[in-house]
Amino acid sequence: MSENMTIVWYPGHMAAAKRKLKEKLPLVDFVIELLDSRVPLSSRNPDIRDICGSKPIITLLTKSSLCDNRRTNYLINQLEKEGRHVISIDCKTGKNVNLVNKAIREVLDEKIKRFESKGMTGRRLRGVVVGITNVGKSTFINAFTKTSKAKAEDRPGVTRELNWVSSPYGIDLLDTPGLLWHKFDDPEVGVRLALTGAVRDEILDIYHLSFKLIENLKEKYPELLCSRYKITISEEDSTADIFDKIGRKRGFLISGGEIDADRLCVCLLDEFRGGKIGNITLD
Repeated sequence: MSENMTIVWYPGHMAAAKRKLKEKLPLVDFVIELLDSRVPLSSRNPDIRDICGSKPIITLLTKSSLCDNRRTNYLINQLEKEGRHVISIDCKTGKNVNLVNKAIREVLDEKIKRFESKGMTGRRLRGVVVGITNVGKSTFINAFTKTSKAKAEDRPGVTRELNWVSSPYGIDLLDTPGLLWHKFDDPEVGVRLALTGAVRDEILDIYHLSFKLIENLKEKYPELLCSRYKITISEEDSTADIFDKIGRKRGFLISGGEIDADRLCVCLLDEFRGGKIGNITLD
């Protein structure tokens, strides 16, 4: 991955996913858009609004136990001023998942009343869940519906088909493949998404990505970086210097006293994604 990184992936899968989603939209009453709370701006697919048209959208910020809540709260306030319905959730802990049912009924209040006036009281509501790969769509659907019908794994590209899952609230949700755009105009958007695991590590230069992580942490969360790896850093320290300090502190050494770069890169990315470095928002 170069400094002027362009990430291009799954063009066939992405086009097919978008086509299938458009085909199903006439069947749904609302859209649930999931954003990764660690990269809430970078994880917003710019095509979602155009794809979903006039359907009401509820935005969920996922993985809130991993993010910097100060930044998340600021973003929520900004989005709510624009008239958006936004909820910060964490599916592993269950935080605020119970608020989604109420939000759905609020945005569909007029439609539900029309159903009732036509004698369709209790008609099941149908929604589609959209978002980039690995944002937690299947995990959310399982948490909301209290089932394990949506296939959920902590890696991108697991869901390939569109599947309906019923909930006990009279609401059916459509699980969809992740919608990533084919090219990022801002290379830093691609970097931030790659850091959170939205891109397969197999197609990335994890050495360069690890350096980008250190750069971000040095700029935004130096205290967390130093605390986690028990190092001290100064403004004069280069990214390579910090990388070396962490490797030596962890004892990731090979013959000749050099740093085991591959091992350290994997460690840095895994610990960031697992929240072990701390609560971090990169946007």
